[in-house]
Amino acid sequence: MNQETTVIRNFSVPLSATPRGARLARLLACEQLREWGLPLDPAEHIVAELAANAATHGRVAGRDFRLTLYVVGETLRIEVTDTRGDRLPHPELPPPDAESGRGLLLVAALSTRWGVSPGPTPRKTVWAEVTFPHMTT
Repeated sequence: MNQETTVIRNFSVPLSATPRGARLARLLACEQLREWGLPLDPAEHIVAELAANAATHGRVAGRDFRLTLYVVGETLRIEVTDTRGDRLPHPELPPPDAESGRGLLLVAALSTRWGVSPGPTPRKTVWAEVTFPHMTT
């Protein structure tokens, strides 16, 4: 019997829902991607945007957000879970002179696919996937 073994790499960490927690999410993700031998681009940018959104729009005083990375086959999945399940993200084009509001548009452009998974209450998870062709696992 010939069985193929798939290695699933994963990393998960709770972080404070603050700008400092968002920066730490990006730094920890970069270090983990390096350890796995994966390219930082575009995952670093996706993590930065999703973590910043969790710290800004998903923030509830006294509650953390969680960064999770895992690799299955050629796909890296990035998940950021916060405790504001009542505030679902939706990308919209901001006015040309706006200084913010383009994060989800960047996530959509940089990822293979992305979405939002509700629950369990009061949480939501915003996720994005990046496919690396011919990646060695």
